[in-house]
Amino acid sequence: MAKKPVIGILGGGQLGRMLQEQAALLGIELVVLDAVDCPVRQINQNDKHVEGSFQDPDKIRELAKRCDVLTVEIEHINTEVLEEIATVGVEVNGQRKKVPVHPSWETLRLIQDKYLQKEHFQKSNIPIAPQIKVETGSSMRDSLQEAAQAFGFPFMLKARKGSYDGRGNFKVDSPDDFEEAVNVMGKLSLYAEKFQLFVKELAVMVLRTENDEGQLTNVYSYPAVETIHEDSICTKVFYPPRQVPTDICNAAREVAAGVIRTLKGRGVFAVEMFLLENGDLVVNEVAPRPHNSGHYTIEAIPAMSQYKAQLHAILDIVPPSLKLLPRISSAIMLNILGGAQEESHHSLVDLTNSLYDDEMDIFLHLYGKSSKPGRKIGHITVTSYSPNTNLEQLAAPLTKEVDSIRQERLNAKATQLRPTAPTAAPSQPSTAPSSSRNTTQPLVVVTMGSDSDLPVLRGAFEILERFHVPYDFTITSAHRTPHRMSELAKSAADRGIRVLIAAAGGAAALPGMLASETPIPVIGVPVKATHLDGNDSLLSIVQMPRGCPVATVGINNSTNAAMLAVRILGTGDAKYRQAMAEYMQQMSDEVEVKAAKLQEVGWKAYLEK
Repeated sequence: MAKKPVIGILGGGQLGRMLQEQAALLGIELVVLDAVDCPVRQINQNDKHVEGSFQDPDKIRELAKRCDVLTVEIEHINTEVLEEIATVGVEVNGQRKKVPVHPSWETLRLIQDKYLQKEHFQKSNIPIAPQIKVETGSSMRDSLQEAAQAFGFPFMLKARKGSYDGRGNFKVDSPDDFEEAVNVMGKLSLYAEKFQLFVKELAVMVLRTENDEGQLTNVYSYPAVETIHEDSICTKVFYPPRQVPTDICNAAREVAAGVIRTLKGRGVFAVEMFLLENGDLVVNEVAPRPHNSGHYTIEAIPAMSQYKAQLHAILDIVPPSLKLLPRISSAIMLNILGGAQEESHHSLVDLTNSLYDDEMDIFLHLYGKSSKPGRKIGHITVTSYSPNTNLEQLAAPLTKEVDSIRQERLNAKATQLRPTAPTAAPSQPSTAPSSSRNTTQPLVVVTMGSDSDLPVLRGAFEILERFHVPYDFTITSAHRTPHRMSELAKSAADRGIRVLIAAAGGAAALPGMLASETPIPVIGVPVKATHLDGNDSLLSIVQMPRGCPVATVGINNSTNAAMLAVRILGTGDAKYRQAMAEYMQQMSDEVEVKAAKLQEVGWKAYLEK
């Protein structure tokens, strides 16, 4: 190209910054609309920068006047003004100037509404989870009931617009969650989706090209990767996906290509999907821009990273014979997220500079952003050229440090959220709706092998609420859903959970299996089944081998299980310790009162009363 057009970007965060880094190598000029100190502006010093919000129509028009083509760093923008710019144009020196928008404003508008996005994909036989609209206002509870009838429990309640990084999602486990769902989500535009019990989350970046008339010319799929989400944020990406057969990876690429063929405009797109137990793939959502799951391509596919591909697509200079083949054997991307303290990530950055192995290359990317808890402030990519290298093992020191920062952040958040224990326990169990259930940061999780165990666990719930302990509950069968059980056990410590309470009857394998996979205390509640009066359950839980201890209470005595959990919490938290001491004193006082009354009136009158 004799003269490269100027590309305007709505948004100047880390994605735009990495796009600017690539543009500088290619001699392509970018103009940004965002704050004056945004990450892109720190390395882009031209005089065309537009300071302001990328939601402001006038600012967007001003950006359009200063460039030849527009693209976006985030899809949550004003598509009406983009449509105007692309179809009517902006006035420059008394003339109308139409500025192309890539990807198309039509695609951006469609993707902004997740419900309509998936309805669109379904028309092209793209696999999606079954979904239905949810009415809000006075009809919302009826809509939730309809969703429950259509999908059963659990099902997902999702915001149609404005959500990202897992925000705007609410898991509905039972009718008891309806009230909370209305309170948390009731002001949003919503849809319900059948819960997908997946074994992996996969993602595929896709490059789309089209001619000036808007006709598709080609799509190119990058390799599939495995993404790990914690706290609703992508924290790790693995190429190739671990324990995923090649044929499924290839199928994911084909599904992703099919998805992007249905859209409009040039650029790179991320297609996120679930891999189900039976090997099926279900598309979860699409991002019309460079994406977290494609960061690894900077080092893995340097000839055409996702950022170089975005520029080439926008300028329509993609080689027709392009092959998106990695130059390495394996790669791991680790997000650097802000910790509890502003300097929490410094040790991780230092480690990237000191860690060395001749079978592993380490690449550090910092975004020039201030550190806040959970904020994406950088990423690390580690790669290996040898197919015989255990990259995950070599990168373990980095992964351990990333997880340590996360745990520090979770602990700090749990401390902030933890309610003050009551100064005196009420004399009667509370029958009010749950006031201390916390699905985000529970200290105690109660699980059961079957919903038939739920009545037995009522006592535990009442005690946890009595002492204001943040808790959550779920169903994890050791025999029917061992993967769910294992996931709960292995993730418990990292989630800040301090105690697991597990109820089980019959073979009663659940408490012991949990204890074998988690370092935190497990309390077993033997449940009385139809036969043997629960003694079989009790003995199954008690008889654990050395090294896998499980605390055990009496048959059906979930009250004591929760009391023990509060005492465990009290060893590290004076509030719970004091509340327990006051509760014990109250029990003692009640016994003294009863003893005195018995002495006063005699046994006959006492029994009659």
